[in-house]
Amino acid sequence: MPDRIPSSRRPLRPEEQPRARCGDPPSAALLLAVEQFNQREYFECHETLETIWNAEPGVIRVLYKGILQVGVGCYHLLRRNYRGATLKLQTGVDYLEPFTPICMGVDVARLIAEARALRAALIALGPDHFTAVDLALLPEVHLLPALDAE
Repeated sequence: MPDRIPSSRRPLRPEEQPRARCGDPPSAALLLAVEQFNQREYFECHETLETIWNAEPGVIRVLYKGILQVGVGCYHLLRRNYRGATLKLQTGVDYLEPFTPICMGVDVARLIAEARALRAALIALGPDHFTAVDLALLPEVHLLPALDAE
């Protein structure tokens, strides 16, 4: 199962395109994960996303992993782990970028922007003062109508 977008030199098959399934509606499990994320239940969200990520053979699993990583970054912040928070927020953004702007109803572009804003605030405060960050900056996952994959 791929953990990244295929990067071989051969042309990608349609099902390997990152946005190939972005027009699909979110599953019940993804909707549950979004609810958990937005209620700051990051551990539970991680478990839910890990379950669907592990069961998914296609590239769309990287979307799940990206949301999961942003949530883990938020979890680390709340546990006062500067390095974990800044690293996971960035890896989450990296995983999410191929799925912008909207995928499976998730406003990916907004989630990326919010994760970047939080990470920038943490870096500006630095490792000695990052706990002073405004928790209103914690990202949320916003759902919108799914768009066609094109």
